[in-house]
Amino acid sequence: MEYFHLLHIITFLSLALVGSHAALTTQVYWKTTLPNSPMPKAIRDLLLSGKQPGSTKLNVGGQMAEVHVHNYVTVRNDQLHGYRNTAVTMLAKDMRKGTKLNLEFIKSTSASTFLPRQVADSIPFSSAQLPEILNRVSVKPDSLEAEKIKLTVSQCDQAAIGEEKICATSLESLIDYSTSKLGKKVEAISTEVEKETIKSQGYSITGVKKMGVNDETVVCHRLSYPYPVFYCHYTQKVEAYTVSMVGDDGTNVKAVTVCHIDASTLKAKPESVPVCHLLPEDNLVWVPY
Repeated sequence: MEYFHLLHIITFLSLALVGSHAALTTQVYWKTTLPNSPMPKAIRDLLLSGKQPGSTKLNVGGQMAEVHVHNYVTVRNDQLHGYRNTAVTMLAKDMRKGTKLNLEFIKSTSASTFLPRQVADSIPFSSAQLPEILNRVSVKPDSLEAEKIKLTVSQCDQAAIGEEKICATSLESLIDYSTSKLGKKVEAISTEVEKETIKSQGYSITGVKKMGVNDETVVCHRLSYPYPVFYCHYTQKVEAYTVSMVGDDGTNVKAVTVCHIDASTLKAKPESVPVCHLLPEDNLVWVPY
């Protein structure tokens, strides 16, 4: 009995060390590629290791990685062309100190962590290989989770219309795509909330700061998948801002906001009026500096 107990402890520690090594390797890649760019909270949260409820382990070429097959957010197809409907839309002229908004910040319930690139690249990721994908992540074909996976993969399979895009299945590929479009002098930003709120409340804007040196950005939206996958698209004529706000209960928020200089791409009326979106916590915006 003591032998099996000891074996269990050794196995657990081995898995923890592999997971920690993977996270460390990914962090080293970030620091090497982006030495002057702080890692945003949306990324840091996806590097935390440790088994979470509803998660399972993938064994790929001796590498163990954690995936999460329950409770991840659903993203509809129409949410990718533009911005997710969880983003708050407002006119640029209203994005100023003193404006009050009624908001609710709900963090994604997914507890999965980034896979190392060599592991992510070895896992099929196309509609034609859906049965193998479901088998690899231990999801039943007739389950709700399978439907969400099918939707995400089909969205990523679709050809981009009027934009350049990629579905990044690892942090390394996320970095490579963003730097290929914007250069090495780039930083990633995400919305940060001091504490989660259980209901909507009023938030007053206390400050607005423009980010980036031009109107080029790469915007990345978290997709529904057992491990982190981001739908990233390169955009022009889009400006990024951080909007500082304070809630009625004193909660401080730094909301990342993107504004379309040319609102005609959103079929807004009038087309000359810039439209802005306050992005959720699990979205990323990359800007050159």
